[in-house]
Amino acid sequence: MAKRKLTQNQTRRIQSNNAKTLHRHKKKDIEWSDEMLGESQEGVVVTRYSIHADVENEQGKIYRCNLRRTLSSLVVGDKVVWRKGNEQLQGVSGVIEAIHPRENEISRPDYYDGLKPIAANIDRIIIIVSAVLPTLSLNIIDRYLVVCEIAEIKPLIVLNKVDLLTQEQRQEIEEQLKIYQDIGYEILMISAKSGENMERLTALLAQGTAIFVGQSGVGKSSLINHILPSVNAQVGDVSETSGLGQHTTTSSRLYHLPQGGNLIDSPGIREFGLWHLDAEQITKGYREFQYVLGTCKFRDCKHLSDPGCALREAVEQGKISPVRYDNYHRLIESLSETKSQRHFSAV
Repeated sequence: MAKRKLTQNQTRRIQSNNAKTLHRHKKKDIEWSDEMLGESQEGVVVTRYSIHADVENEQGKIYRCNLRRTLSSLVVGDKVVWRKGNEQLQGVSGVIEAIHPRENEISRPDYYDGLKPIAANIDRIIIIVSAVLPTLSLNIIDRYLVVCEIAEIKPLIVLNKVDLLTQEQRQEIEEQLKIYQDIGYEILMISAKSGENMERLTALLAQGTAIFVGQSGVGKSSLINHILPSVNAQVGDVSETSGLGQHTTTSSRLYHLPQGGNLIDSPGIREFGLWHLDAEQITKGYREFQYVLGTCKFRDCKHLSDPGCALREAVEQGKISPVRYDNYHRLIESLSETKSQRHFSAV
């Protein structure tokens, strides 16, 4: 009998599991006994790696720590209880023993690991988009805004690289983004190169803990280098062939800003999937829809050609942007498509 040929996804999954097993074998977990550890103390996770995390204590000193096996997940921004070792073991200074309840968190779905938290305890999500390459996508902005609305975290939409625009191009993009201003979202047009509106951005960043999110290549690392020159974050080019950015940040990290506030830099992603959400959650992620939801003629209205659809009527009356309405249905359609692909690859 011929061997069954593995799918590409199955092959990748096997290779990933094999690599994880080898990694666990090599690292040989360090066992800390109670007598080797000091008193419990408070800390904040400022960097998360695959098997370790850097914790900052209340005096501002950073220690590399192991994680207790009972901790299900740990992300940058987590407030934790940890214990310092009496001495370093293989470069590790202590152990994280518990995580305080999170005020909020943002997560993204992963095909292999399920839902993966990115960061916790955030006051503002800074959505970075580019004026040029990668091409401005309102659909991607809407994906991020759905996440912001569900997590109840205030967003700021930042259009970077505006120095590369002609006056005509700038006016065109301003008109595109006006649909977000009309429903109460703040827009900031900036340039890390020319410095336009950078003072306004740093003033907003001083108000709590913010996180940069956006596609690879939109200029997140360049902005960090402008705000924190000492960080020297690696900057990646945008592929002329695909129009996509090259990943330059490999692990999330929290930075303290000189003017006050904190900034979390998260790994760049080319697409922010929402397949972990259902249609009802995505609908609630569109803030301007809320005043008409529940007023459709039929309770199971799909908000398309259904008779008596209040949402479609609001679009026709100019109360809701047709662009946002179309993007909404693209997101709904992508849910079933992605879930079908995941089911097919798992068979």
